[in-house]
Amino acid sequence: MNMDKKFIKKYETDAFNHDGLNGYAYVPNGVSVAVSNPLNEKMPGANPEQLLGLSLSTCMGATLQAIEKENNLPHRAQVHVHVTMVKGTAGLEFLVDARVRIPHISHAQAEDFVHQAEKRCPVSKLLSGSENYTIHVVDEFEPTHQGVID
Repeated sequence: MNMDKKFIKKYETDAFNHDGLNGYAYVPNGVSVAVSNPLNEKMPGANPEQLLGLSLSTCMGATLQAIEKENNLPHRAQVHVHVTMVKGTAGLEFLVDARVRIPHISHAQAEDFVHQAEKRCPVSKLLSGSENYTIHVVDEFEPTHQGVID
């Protein structure tokens, strides 16, 4: 952790997983989530790809909601995140593609809002240095895909 920066704590939490991909991950005195291997669709539970997608879509959605409010607009932003696990030269990797739709404003203004959100959303900032992370504005969402790809 970079301790050269000065931080003002706003919130903190701990998250634990003692079971790997078949069991539970949890926050002490909080949420408990069944987790499973994404390559075994018969096992119930969320997998790391889904949790990453939920984390990014929630953080970007909340950040865009704040930007809309700052601009006296109702919250209409929608964030869809597609996460693909691939095997690359460095082993397993995630490809993260975020798509944002904000139907009540122009495409150009939506791009400006997303650019602002990228700089403010903590999860997006964590991913922003990766060549495996993309984010863009769309006018309509494409159909979604989920599951094991042979």
